[in-house]
Amino acid sequence: MAQHISQHRVFRPGVGLVTLASLAAILLVSAVPARGQHPRRNEQFKHQVEQLEQAWRTAEINGDVDAMGKLLSDDYVGINMSGQVVTKMQLLDRMRRRRTVLTRLDLDEVHVKLIGTTAAIVTSRVEVDGTNEGVTVHGTYRYTRIYSRLATGGWQITHFQATRVGPPPPPPGPRPTLPESRPSPAEPAAPVAPAAPAAKPE
Repeated sequence: MAQHISQHRVFRPGVGLVTLASLAAILLVSAVPARGQHPRRNEQFKHQVEQLEQAWRTAEINGDVDAMGKLLSDDYVGINMSGQVVTKMQLLDRMRRRRTVLTRLDLDEVHVKLIGTTAAIVTSRVEVDGTNEGVTVHGTYRYTRIYSRLATGGWQITHFQATRVGPPPPPPGPRPTLPESRPSPAEPAAPVAPAAPAAKPE
């Protein structure tokens, strides 16, 4: 008579709990973002800086010296659209004296790049109308602005530089051939008068 051998699986509660606990720990660790990566916080920082960009635009259009003074850090240094290097006090003085008056600032292509949790770099394209030192200003510019995050959680502008967008370069191609220069024909020489005959001795 054949013997039936029954196989019994032994369930060990301790081993099963350890395995489940290990799996849960792995899933938990994989769900936590790596150190330095905080998407929600970064989005909040970017939103704060974008709002400050609009505050800067409003202060420029309205000539609001007090609002601009709060946006700029004490060690602010900027290079304006004319290539002049200006400090915070110089920029505020120009606004106060209406030496620089901007009536149009249409921002486009605004990009905010965070540098850790302490700084932000903003690049943008802007259409400008106004006057600078009495000279009409009109055109397209690209600028870079740097914000520094304060210990209080706020932001201030520390650096700025604007560059005018010029016309695009011509497409590459063969150089135009210049017409070959030919020497101008020489003018005919003036006729030489015949020499007078020598006098005969007497």
